[in-house]
Amino acid sequence: MSGAASLIGAVVLVVSLGVAAQLVADWLQIPSVAFLLVAGVFVGPQALGLVDPAIFGQAGLQAIVGLSVGIIVFEGAFHLTVERVREASREALGLVTIGAFVSVVGTAVAVNVVFGTTWPVAVLVGSLLIATGPTVITPIMQVVPVRDRVAAALETEGIINDVTAAILAVATFEFVIASQSSPVVVVEAFVARLAVGVLVGVAVGGGIALLLQRLKLSADNATQNARVMVLTAALLAYALGSMWLLEAGIAAAAVAGIVLGNADIPHEDEIADFKGGITLFVLSFVFIVLAAQLSLGDLRALGIGGLVIVIVVVALVRPLGVFLSTLGGRLTVRERMFVGAMGPRGIVPASVATLFAIELRPENPEAATVLVGTVFLVIFATVMFQGGLARHFAQALDILPMQTLIVGAGRVGRELATRYESRGEEVALIDSDEDTVERVRADGHRVVHGDATNANVLEEAGANRASVVVAATADDDVNLLVAQLATTRFDVDTVVARANQPDNLEAFEDLDVETISAGFAVADAIDDAVERPALAHWLSDSGRTGDVLEVELGNESLVDRTIEETAKKLPDGCLVAMVSRNGTDRVPDSDFRLASGDHLTLVCETNEAMQDARRLCQGD
Repeated sequence: MSGAASLIGAVVLVVSLGVAAQLVADWLQIPSVAFLLVAGVFVGPQALGLVDPAIFGQAGLQAIVGLSVGIIVFEGAFHLTVERVREASREALGLVTIGAFVSVVGTAVAVNVVFGTTWPVAVLVGSLLIATGPTVITPIMQVVPVRDRVAAALETEGIINDVTAAILAVATFEFVIASQSSPVVVVEAFVARLAVGVLVGVAVGGGIALLLQRLKLSADNATQNARVMVLTAALLAYALGSMWLLEAGIAAAAVAGIVLGNADIPHEDEIADFKGGITLFVLSFVFIVLAAQLSLGDLRALGIGGLVIVIVVVALVRPLGVFLSTLGGRLTVRERMFVGAMGPRGIVPASVATLFAIELRPENPEAATVLVGTVFLVIFATVMFQGGLARHFAQALDILPMQTLIVGAGRVGRELATRYESRGEEVALIDSDEDTVERVRADGHRVVHGDATNANVLEEAGANRASVVVAATADDDVNLLVAQLATTRFDVDTVVARANQPDNLEAFEDLDVETISAGFAVADAIDDAVERPALAHWLSDSGRTGDVLEVELGNESLVDRTIEETAKKLPDGCLVAMVSRNGTDRVPDSDFRLASGDHLTLVCETNEAMQDARRLCQGD
């Protein structure tokens, strides 16, 4: 077979395996990196021998990997908006400074002690393993609906630490190769590359943003041309940065992505979708090729020491770094534990370690083995276990909030959002009015701007993982269509719709959704204020001083217990007011025994007591 035919065959095989790995990962809801790595090793020279990275040549492989990493980093940074960072700015800052420092030092000490390497080589490994990266964090966040502040902290850390790891590793590698006597060279090289990256990234990103804003693109090809221009920005930033200083291109691509992502450019949504597809393609290709380059002998050579390093990095260094870097922040203890358990490594350490090992092996094969073996072992372990078990970790720590989606950010929607958030629930609002969106967002709510009758907008806001959807606009047509989409398209458990006109009640009832008539609700409130003033007053303060909780009994330890026995286990300030069983509601006496599946209505004096009671009854 000719060289060209062999190359074509290898490329087609890699692309096909990449697509297959992505499909399997999407089906199992596990980061695709795990399957890409396995596929690469499986078809590489160490196994079936179907793909040999040597066919690309060393220079060609470096160019392909470099440009691909530039695109991947750019795409992640493109989504790093100022609003996103603000959701967890303090935690993110701690993770990329204190957390990164702890990671480098802790990993370097472990590598030095376990393998007896020189300190420069140990620091090189530690530098690369700073990077978590959006290629592995983002897929996890898509299937584990943690609070926005948790996701924002992890995603921001991944994007910034990708850049930090690449630049610091290059600076350290120069120290290793040149055998410099002073580590000052590392600091100088790091600062120089970071400065070049920022300069080039701002220039390229700002320049392309201005062109997109001011050029009058033809209406027929405007979106297509905008996509190509942004892709060119990613490649241009990486190329110019790398030509100026080795690996400064990664910083340049990241900065250009941040600049363009925060600029007011046309066709932004279409550009984001296009770049996401390109990134998926190059990620699949590069990971498989890099994994095919991996020598299983490097992994075996580490022996038990490799497992020790993985355990230290995952179970000691990462949790310690997260604990120290998030002190005094907004994250709860359980959320900090989850972040500490999430540190999967991605494309940057894999690519840089592979390329460095090729250059290092002729002069120092032992160091090359430790470098590439340790990095890939940590990648395998963290992606497989942390990525695969992320949702289970979140469920065990009870940090998956109830997702409530409210359509309409007017007075009713805002009041509902405030009440739900005070209970610790995750809330997103949708509104089509830009001024309203900005005003509500300034109040601290999560808001999506768009037309909620569009299924794509609902999905973007989280309808596919919502347990409750409330259609609360002043337009019955909108509420009706939203309710229909929520029940038929997204299969939401609880859908509540606001009916502004009594004549429209029948249309809502035909959908079999819970409907609240605005007129009837006011009449009921007035009736309660007259006939039941104490209850009406207490309910008007609900969500602030306490609330009524309805929960299904799932805690087996409470089954067959009397109300009197159950009351002793409930938090102070909570009582069982009603039990619903088989469609029948009753006010239980002290001897009434609970059964599995009962729906309990509890009255709680405080929100904290309500949350504790919910966890107790559900058995969490």
